[in-house]
Amino acid sequence: MKIAKFEFSLFGINTYIVVDPDTLKAAIIDPGMSTESEEKAIKDFIAKENLRITHIINTHLHIDHAISDKMASELFDAPIYAHADDEFLGERISQQSLMFGLNRRISEFSISSYLFDGEEISIGTGKLKVLHVPGHSPGSVALYDKEDKFVITGDALFAGSIGRTDLPGGNHSQLINSIKSKLLTLPDDTIVYPGHGPATTIGREKRSNPFLL
Repeated sequence: MKIAKFEFSLFGINTYIVVDPDTLKAAIIDPGMSTESEEKAIKDFIAKENLRITHIINTHLHIDHAISDKMASELFDAPIYAHADDEFLGERISQQSLMFGLNRRISEFSISSYLFDGEEISIGTGKLKVLHVPGHSPGSVALYDKEDKFVITGDALFAGSIGRTDLPGGNHSQLINSIKSKLLTLPDDTIVYPGHGPATTIGREKRSNPFLL
């Protein structure tokens, strides 16, 4: 599958669109659009590429990754997927907006379908494998495309860093264990697309990430 990256203003969130080029079916990963211009950028890209959005998938439900879940779900008539252990975060999305001083009124939403560790999500003819990687949040997941050699890690693993664990449900030792058992076991040439910042590879993080040495 092919992947398009959008960097949006709310905490520099990376929103991804994963596309099956054979069917033009696609998934929006972590819809972080917080302004009308950012929403327009996503809509224009989808219209230009003639894509059909079949899934709205969250790596986790912190506000920067889920602020536009309800909008995207309604606009593209697509269900919202997330891990059940993060459902409490989705239910408190308005409280999260107040905690971070956001003026925008955020609509509450419900998870349409739960993600489970090890399941494969079909995007057209492509597949994303769900890897449960708790620690940054209880329900954090990564999405692994074995065939095209990439993994979307949300806020679990970054280039040279890892996710913070001081937010509700965070656990540092759990996060380290998740990364080492679920992510660093992937092939070294797997491209890592994180929730913030630049892409990296599994091999590079195994060799040089100071939090994992």
